Amino acid sequence: MAEKPNLESDTSSHKKDPLVSAARYSELGFIIPAAIVLGYFLGKLGDYWLHTRWLYLVGLLFGAVVGFWQMIRMAMGAYKDK
Repeated sequence: MAEKPNLESDTSSHKKDPLVSAARYSELGFIIPAAIVLGYFLGKLGDYWLHTRWLYLVGLLFGAVVGFWQMIRMAMGAYKDK
């Protein structure tokens, strides 16, 4: 008969692996700038479409808020994992 794999030992080894944790936290370095840049470009697109000159600032601020919100969510998730 086939043995069932032990999933608990497999997931605990991933949590303790330093490369996995380094990849998880290095993701923060990409999420925040990507959210800010995306918000900026969406604001610029809105400026072009609506013929305004201030929506890029709204997009920039919205991208910053979304980036920091995602950082907080990731930190809370990492805290719950421990």
